[in-house]
Amino acid sequence: MYKNAITAGLLLAGLAGFTSGARAEGLDVDAAGRFATLALTCLHQEFPNHVSLMMNSEADARPPHLLYPAFYGCLDWHSDVHGHWLLVRLLRQYPDAPFAATARAEIAKSLTPENIAAEVAYLSQPGRASFERPYGLGWLLKLAAELRQWEDPQAKEWSATLQPLETEVAKRIKSWVPKLHYPIRIGEHNQTAFSFGQIWDWAEVAHDEEMKALLTDAAHRFYQNDKACPIGYEPNGEDFLSPCLGEADFMRRVISDKKAYGKWLDGFLPVIPKQLDKDWLKPGVVTDRSDPKLAHLDGLNLSRAWMLQGIASGLEPSDKRVKVLQETAEKHRNEALPNITGEHYEGGHWLGTFAVYLESKAGLK
Repeated sequence: MYKNAITAGLLLAGLAGFTSGARAEGLDVDAAGRFATLALTCLHQEFPNHVSLMMNSEADARPPHLLYPAFYGCLDWHSDVHGHWLLVRLLRQYPDAPFAATARAEIAKSLTPENIAAEVAYLSQPGRASFERPYGLGWLLKLAAELRQWEDPQAKEWSATLQPLETEVAKRIKSWVPKLHYPIRIGEHNQTAFSFGQIWDWAEVAHDEEMKALLTDAAHRFYQNDKACPIGYEPNGEDFLSPCLGEADFMRRVISDKKAYGKWLDGFLPVIPKQLDKDWLKPGVVTDRSDPKLAHLDGLNLSRAWMLQGIASGLEPSDKRVKVLQETAEKHRNEALPNITGEHYEGGHWLGTFAVYLESKAGLK
């Protein structure tokens, strides 16, 4: 399965720390190496590939590396984008790790002025206004934010190289959000709440107050008056994001006052208990990890864990729900992490990103 012959041993490193019930203190270098290997394996692996393409003529019938030469691997565009984010995130934390030199070389191969110019040109073609919107675009901005925050000479070059695509993506989102009349409340890529959170985090790093104002307006239009989100109906059989938790995790960014956020959460998720005396939110069950859609549930458990942590961080420390949310997050973490092995490409091409997002607390300040 691993056609890219990057040290297979790295993939197995750190597995012992992720057995059920075990809790490593943060993301250590062995676990980082394991997840980096998942991304390095697919970053420039062109096939298999799921191409999202509006064909305007026969000339558009081209292989992925010619359509979008920076982000053509990892099965699809958004997975390749967040595979790059994974590596940048880990390099910031472990610049001298065994995988660092290889990771730098692979990122440098992608982030060239020529490749990014071609990516912008691809987005600009007729009929592609909705390309990777909002999920992939949110991850592109998350990658841009990670590079902006890294005080490293090569990272600064990459950030400058990426800027034309970053600018185009931000422009597209700013054009789209005011026209969006309804939120998208699903558990897959089109969910607005999760991507709004990613974009909000970028806007804070980029000091883009216009973007924050647009998202704040969207939060008021879509979510401010929501009550009793039906989390008992979750998950759907192919979810990798929770509609209810995704919304609550986004709103804790917008409602910065912890007391006010706690009051909003009272109405939105009244089902959260004050003590963990019942299974109010059970981890999702994966029955076949070789099935690309059923494998989504591993991602759901990881994203639920970081969203639960995010919601807890938005509450006052004395709020009794904080402990419940943290313990529920831990259950989901322990259910998912031992299964992120890369045995099946269906999950291996993207789940490493979700694991790193959780373990490195990427959604928290």
